[in-house]
Amino acid sequence: MPHQVLTRDAVAKHNAPGDLWCIIDHRVYDLSDFTDAHPGGSVVLAQVAGTDATTAFYNLHRQEVLQRYAGLCIGTLEGEAPEVLEPQPGDLSPVPYAEPLWLRPQFRSPYYRDSHRRLRRAMREFTDRHVSPEAQAKEVDGTYISQELIDRMAETNVLAMRLGPGEHLHGRSLLGGVVDGKEFDYFHDLVMAQEGVRANARGFQDGNMAGMMISLTAVRQWLGDRALRDKVTEECLSGKKKICLAITEAFAGSDVAGIRTTATKTPDGKHYVINGTKKWITNGMFSDYFVVGCKTEKGFSVILVEHGEGVETKPIKTSYSTAAATAYIEFEDVKVPVNHLLGKEHQGFKVIMSNFNHERWAMACAVIRWQRTIVEECLKWSNQRVVFGKNLLAQPTIRQKLAKMISHAEANQAWLEQITDQMNHMTYEQQARNLSGPIGLLKSFATRSAHEIADEAVNIFGGRGLTQSGMGRVAEMFHRTYKFDAILGGTEEILADLGVRQAMKEMPKAML
Repeated sequence: MPHQVLTRDAVAKHNAPGDLWCIIDHRVYDLSDFTDAHPGGSVVLAQVAGTDATTAFYNLHRQEVLQRYAGLCIGTLEGEAPEVLEPQPGDLSPVPYAEPLWLRPQFRSPYYRDSHRRLRRAMREFTDRHVSPEAQAKEVDGTYISQELIDRMAETNVLAMRLGPGEHLHGRSLLGGVVDGKEFDYFHDLVMAQEGVRANARGFQDGNMAGMMISLTAVRQWLGDRALRDKVTEECLSGKKKICLAITEAFAGSDVAGIRTTATKTPDGKHYVINGTKKWITNGMFSDYFVVGCKTEKGFSVILVEHGEGVETKPIKTSYSTAAATAYIEFEDVKVPVNHLLGKEHQGFKVIMSNFNHERWAMACAVIRWQRTIVEECLKWSNQRVVFGKNLLAQPTIRQKLAKMISHAEANQAWLEQITDQMNHMTYEQQARNLSGPIGLLKSFATRSAHEIADEAVNIFGGRGLTQSGMGRVAEMFHRTYKFDAILGGTEEILADLGVRQAMKEMPKAML
């Protein structure tokens, strides 16, 4: 049906089950053939037939629903214009506190330049157009990331940027050239981390090559065989191979010293033979390489292991989607050349502990971005949800909850940016020496904040906050999955203790 200009009286005549029109935000929708497909049933639609259903619609739905069913719109009302904003891919949100201070027009920041803003725009548009649709589908069906999306991220060097600053970015065209690889710093890295999780699919978020981000960094920094290092790097950044970090075991989580997987040298000294198991390994189900923590004769070592004979993976179901490809891995007499050793033999703790810094920082980036997303969801819902004749924002107790949530999100972002600035002015070794404690405290506090925000969000959404579809689905997912950030990469308690112990090393003896 061609687009029409209609009057309210004309719409009112279409009020029967087989001839059902309604008005939403000054637009006219023909729902005659949609009644049976409507997820809420046909009775609800019959109640608004021929009327202005704007208030009823926005009490239950977001604008994205109208965008999804734009084909049902047949016209607009005479002399009237739509009022609700329709966000486009890459757009900033106009909702208060939905964006960090540096992205709000009335504020400034000493940390960000034009290249950070260009990257923000390009990465958000990339996420909106290419990542989000697949993420939502995979989150539900539990299948793994498509090679098509991996290839797209490889071609645009999104994969390469996930590793953070470094020589691996030099000479590459980053998302069409929005930033020079030699200028890419940790604030560009922060932008990538926070924009990349806006697909709002927590299991897929980890399934989206998170294993590569936390393992290929170690290979780049610590693998002594340069030719092998460059080969593995190119294979992974081109999307041809996948890689993950395999440290945790049933016997050892945050207690890395409790690891039982062994690596024993062959009599000729040319190979390691690896035996043991690893558990809860993100991306383990589809990885071609594993960065494995092992007990060696005089300590602990980290070894790059290729998926081959003697390596078996089994899926593990957790609280979030199997799209994360979480695995239980068995290594049985797996023979690995000694040039696959990362760092020095028996000194693997230095490799792992140094590598943890970027992983934990990136996890903090992500969970802090999620907090802001939940703040936005709650502000939108509180503004549009009408109870007892007023929206939720009219209730002081709701405003108090929102104030608490906003305060946590803003405080965490400010602390994150402060630490990121320090990272920009430190070498890898200096970061390992000076920032493991502050990053540990940040991650620990951020996930405690997530606990508070998730709790308040579910109460604001009510029953919808317990439902995996509809208006409260993002709040429900956050409440169900924020604990992954509290446990993966080091638990809250371990990291809080690490922060205090590192601080005590600097305590002057004269202060006794």
